[in-house]
Amino acid sequence: MIGRLRGTLISKQPPSLLIEVGGVGYDVDAPMSTIYDLPQTGKEVTLLIHYAVREDGVSLYGFLREPDRAMFRHLLKVSGIGAKIALAVLSGVSTDDLSRLVHAGDVVALTKIPGIGKKTAERMVVELRDRVDAVGVRLPSSVAGEVTPADPVAEATVALQQLGYKPVEASRLVQKVAADGDTAEAIIRKALRAALGS
Repeated sequence: MIGRLRGTLISKQPPSLLIEVGGVGYDVDAPMSTIYDLPQTGKEVTLLIHYAVREDGVSLYGFLREPDRAMFRHLLKVSGIGAKIALAVLSGVSTDDLSRLVHAGDVVALTKIPGIGKKTAERMVVELRDRVDAVGVRLPSSVAGEVTPADPVAEATVALQQLGYKPVEASRLVQKVAADGDTAEAIIRKALRAALGS
């Protein structure tokens, strides 16, 4: 079982990462909260891993911080939430903010997260309330040395679709917030904030 990976970041195609460790490339899915804070490709990274075994194979999910991995694992225990939705949740709201929303019972705010309907939001409040106390605070930090991609608008649009937004909605959000010189990560971050009304 894999609990941590330390190696070279080969590629970032949200939500997928490729990490080379000892000559072996590992495909790892990660929330945008982790991808925001990764260095540029070619640099060394250390990720905490959630190792999932399913009938059709093994999947790895990576996180820079233990509170994020812990919250991901808590989310997987909620009825109706799988790994894809759990990643979307952690991409749309910080672990700390999610804890506050759950404790406040703010179902309306939770339903603004892609893939979360009213019933799922209500289950999150009921099933997570007693679990999130142990999850620490996560403060976002900026990405240093990020290289601007050739087409950050297109990259951000695709990434939002992979997080659960419909193509038209993803495009609308990106066009609304994108500014000249923005990286894909910056556009995604602003789009998610706009979608959540924060």
